[in-house]
Amino acid sequence: MRILIIEDDLDLAATLGDYLEVVGHEADYAYDGHAGLRIASTSTFDVIVLDLGLPGLDGLEVCRRIRAGQNGAVPILILTARDLLEDKLAGFAAGADDYLLKPFQMEELVVRLEALQRRASGAHASDTLQVADLVIQPSLGRISRAGKEIELHRIGVQLLTILARESPRLVPRDALERGIWGGESPDRDLLRSHLYLVRQVVDRPFDVPLIQTVRGRGLRLVDPGERSE
Repeated sequence: MRILIIEDDLDLAATLGDYLEVVGHEADYAYDGHAGLRIASTSTFDVIVLDLGLPGLDGLEVCRRIRAGQNGAVPILILTARDLLEDKLAGFAAGADDYLLKPFQMEELVVRLEALQRRASGAHASDTLQVADLVIQPSLGRISRAGKEIELHRIGVQLLTILARESPRLVPRDALERGIWGGESPDRDLLRSHLYLVRQVVDRPFDVPLIQTVRGRGLRLVDPGERSE
């Protein structure tokens, strides 16, 4: 993989880069937000490691601007000491794909980066999925409801895609985690955080919610006009 590390701690950035190169990857560096955005916008990377507390332009804004640019599909992993749920939600809302807290183990970082790269390179089915007035185009990362385009991060699109493919059947939480992360969620609050963000844009602005939680069992995406199990 070719990895961009946007991190203002020079020692940490060097340690990250050295380890990634030892295990067979290539690392480029940026040490402030403006430089990170410029490099991410003009070069192609398999994944980006992004600190939040950057000088010049903070990590959340860098993430948002990368997503809005021509290389906006690149997977982004946020690396930060900010451990509040609100910080995680803000990171995912800005377009991050994953969130790893400092301090961390290098082995875990590499596993997460490789998982992000596999998901990004693996082609999603190109068919269009529809449940009620919700339309999902997995290969394009496009979501709309009632004809209105919805901006949603990559994990949110994956979550809705899994639910739509199984609709109206119930999808257990562990099955969702396997479908998104290839195993159990790396953080037990991660699925809940993504689900919260998805509901804010897919259900909350509309009269009828489509995503149902069955306590202790899982989730399902239901067309109100059809009977569900």
